[in-house]
Amino acid sequence: MTLAVYIHWPFCVSKCPYCDFNSHVGDTTDQTRWRDAYRRELEYYAAMLLNRRITSIFFGGGTPSLMEPRTVASVLQDIHRLWRVDHDAEITLEANPSSAEADKFADFRAAGVNRLSLGVQSLNAEALKFLGRAHNADEAKRAINLAAKVFPRFSFDLIYAYEGQTPEQWRQELGEALALAGDHLSLYQLTIEPHTIFHTRARRGETLTATDDYAATMFEATQEVMENTGLPAYEISNHARAGQESRHNLTYWHYEDYLGIGPGAHGRHCDHEKRHAIENHRAPEIWLQQVLSQGHGIKIDEILDTETAMREALMMGLRLTVGINLENWRKKFPTPLPQFLSADRLARLEKEGLVAQNEKALYATRTGLQRLNAVFKYLG
Repeated sequence: MTLAVYIHWPFCVSKCPYCDFNSHVGDTTDQTRWRDAYRRELEYYAAMLLNRRITSIFFGGGTPSLMEPRTVASVLQDIHRLWRVDHDAEITLEANPSSAEADKFADFRAAGVNRLSLGVQSLNAEALKFLGRAHNADEAKRAINLAAKVFPRFSFDLIYAYEGQTPEQWRQELGEALALAGDHLSLYQLTIEPHTIFHTRARRGETLTATDDYAATMFEATQEVMENTGLPAYEISNHARAGQESRHNLTYWHYEDYLGIGPGAHGRHCDHEKRHAIENHRAPEIWLQQVLSQGHGIKIDEILDTETAMREALMMGLRLTVGINLENWRKKFPTPLPQFLSADRLARLEKEGLVAQNEKALYATRTGLQRLNAVFKYLG
């Protein structure tokens, strides 16, 4: 059986106002202690999940490019020691474009990273300031160009549909991004998430996102431009040339097994026909202390019933433009997908042009992808 591994590094230089990830501002970190903790948690799972084949490894955060390259190398060596890793396994590290972090790109490559994901977020100076980013547009471009030289595969993120941005401005920025891009781009509409700085500002009455009409126009423009450029969407916010999709993220969307290592990390895996939903302690020091004392940082280990697992798989799979493969669903669950869903509700969504199905798959239409939360709620 296959397995993907996610490693969470929780520290950042600063907290971005839109970010709801488990990230903490920290100046000094005992990386030797963290290397030991990662090793302990990996060993805990290796004893449980024997004979697994690792297909992808993802260093996320936080800002993993703040890790010392030797920490990354140590983690990768441990994973290779504990499991069989595919010779072409995708090994991704998220990075910020600041000069200090870009200076470590070659060392990350030497450590074994073969795919870099850059948190650019914008190529516009005012937007970068609004989004609370520490880098400027020139640093972003230099980092992208350097990533293209150092790594076999790379990607970067952009955020759009914020207050004041017009569809014309977004088209222009998207064109500029494509001139720098490789074979993958992640393009996210700005959303206001709970427990973020933006959420607090929005509750005070500040307008931070584009109007619904502008956001819809920009979404459609994104699909048009990316399709014409040969990087169509394969997921709501992710675009790639054929074969260059993020294999690690596809693990989530196809509802395959993955481990979450580090504070606040989540995991899903089957063990003796039981599906575990695991969540680690979020606070870095609590996680660290528990791992070093008990071998793991687990806060919640829930055995999912079949219906809950099917609902999770539905929510993840409909994010993909190809939707949910019915045959793959049958291999995972005892109830075929059409029987699991309400026929009347599904028919209504089809009539309204929000979902479609054929003999192979159920999928959300482009209109449905823009309203996916409403689709999930209705189907549920």
